[in-house]
Amino acid sequence: MKTVGIIVEYNPLHNGHVYHFQQSKIVSEADAVVAVMSGSFLQRGEPALVSKWARTEMALRMGADLVIELPVAYSTQPAEWFAYGAVSALEATGVVDAFCFGSESGDMELLQAAAKRLHMEDRAKVAVDPSAPEPGDAETSGFRDTIRARLKSGASYPSAYAAAAGSLLGEGDGEWLAQPNNTLGLHYLLALERLQGSMRPYTISRQKAGYNQTDISDERIASATALRKLLADDTTAFAIRPFVPAYTLDILQREMAAGRAPVNWESFFRTLLVRLAVTGVSELAELGEVTEGLEHRIKRSLAAVHPDKGGPFEQLMHALKTRRYTRTKLQRMMTRILLNHRKEELSPELLRSGVPYLRVLGFSPTGQQLLKTMKKTAGVPVVTKAASHKHPFLELDIQAAAVHASAYRTPSQTDLFRDYYEAPLRLGEREAEED
Repeated sequence: MKTVGIIVEYNPLHNGHVYHFQQSKIVSEADAVVAVMSGSFLQRGEPALVSKWARTEMALRMGADLVIELPVAYSTQPAEWFAYGAVSALEATGVVDAFCFGSESGDMELLQAAAKRLHMEDRAKVAVDPSAPEPGDAETSGFRDTIRARLKSGASYPSAYAAAAGSLLGEGDGEWLAQPNNTLGLHYLLALERLQGSMRPYTISRQKAGYNQTDISDERIASATALRKLLADDTTAFAIRPFVPAYTLDILQREMAAGRAPVNWESFFRTLLVRLAVTGVSELAELGEVTEGLEHRIKRSLAAVHPDKGGPFEQLMHALKTRRYTRTKLQRMMTRILLNHRKEELSPELLRSGVPYLRVLGFSPTGQQLLKTMKKTAGVPVVTKAASHKHPFLELDIQAAAVHASAYRTPSQTDLFRDYYEAPLRLGEREAEED
């Protein structure tokens, strides 16, 4: 059985995702699809709109055969560690022959050439923290010097990295590398090189709506960012109906009616504010993504937040944001603070080992066959019951799910500790046929 892997967040799953899913199967000639999906908190440092179980259900009803959770240790990281964790998960299954990702360029030859060159010659630091080593084994001082010079001039890290890579590749300022999906695609391919993986990569051009595009310019395709914006002002979810499959709308309406959605940063602000208020400056400095003295800026910025001005989290972001620090960087930092993730728990040495387990969130009948095969082929333990496996990263996943559930209207104990109670979601053949 030929199997293709995809790396997803589905926040929420929309028609563009369906197109990518279908094209991934076509270009790879795959019989089955394994999705590695972020859990409760996502790569741009945002809480998921709905729970990982609701998003797993969306994926299975679309046709995915096996959904595996990307640990929160990787899911809220900058591009290179996010990609490294996700690709390592697909490789660790031992059943995935290929993987397919979306990109603005749609040019696999260009992306692969860039990845191979960077792997051979730069292996430079590609994390947001300039002092932390990246997944490779060596560094090129010239590449790092270019990044540092750009950072000192006030550039954001993504811009500085794109410029350094473009210079190394002889492509000027590397503007195409700064496009979000091209960036992720490049890092997926770099991860494949570093892991010496056997999967064959494919890419699909992103269609009609750009990543993080807030406006809607097509009748059926809109970005997840634009859809979340619509949902923020629509308690019925009907506004997104033209842009999502019927099952996505059904699941969202069910979760909203139950008080489990939509979850956003404002949902956590009271908890975050208390944590920021009681955590000392030196303690803040020990948390992930709190770099370059940002702990002092955070404390100073709290005075700029006024409860009578609405949107307190947005006020805090506005007070913290500079040309140097992107919103994504700041949101990831706030995620680490909210979840109390210390730097030592997420060290490059720990991350470089790749995912230490494969947490199964759901499967189809075909996915069940893949799981049977994975018992023999997987390079790490396959976890179907969280309570039966121990690992520090898994503890972080369980804690993250509990914090996420605390934003529900009336969270129950079962909501908070659902990881202990919930078996992988099984999609029957009849349900798949109906969809």
